[in-house]
Amino acid sequence: MHPAHPIAEDEVEFTAIRAQGAGGQNVNKVSSAAHLRFDIHASSLPEAVRERLLALGDQRISKNGVIIIKAQEHRSLEKNRAEALRRLQELVDAASHVQKARRPTRPSRGAVTRRLDGKARRSAIKAGRGRVE
Repeated sequence: MHPAHPIAEDEVEFTAIRAQGAGGQNVNKVSSAAHLRFDIHASSLPEAVRERLLALGDQRISKNGVIIIKAQEHRSLEKNRAEALRRLQELVDAASHVQKARRPTRPSRGAVTRRLDGKARRSAIKAGRGRVE
């Protein structure tokens, strides 16, 4: 499924953090964490999507409208960057999808009375009642 509002690469700011793994058995394991910074207000997203993003209440979105996503599961920085971007895109998709208003499942009172009146009128005509002579 392709995103409703794709994020422009130049609006995303990455800070690469390379941290040496804890000195244990495997000392040469270096995790490359990617920290993604995305400013909602400076983005080219539609105004409505921005408003809904700010209203999402996700802990990754700060009060001043900056999204910070950290990805550090992968060994390579590129994979972490892709992962962070994917998560950001998921957030934006969640904000851009608005549920359609559902139609009421039961008929309205007016619709019911209209239908019953019509039925009564038709049966009266069939039975010959209500004829003007």
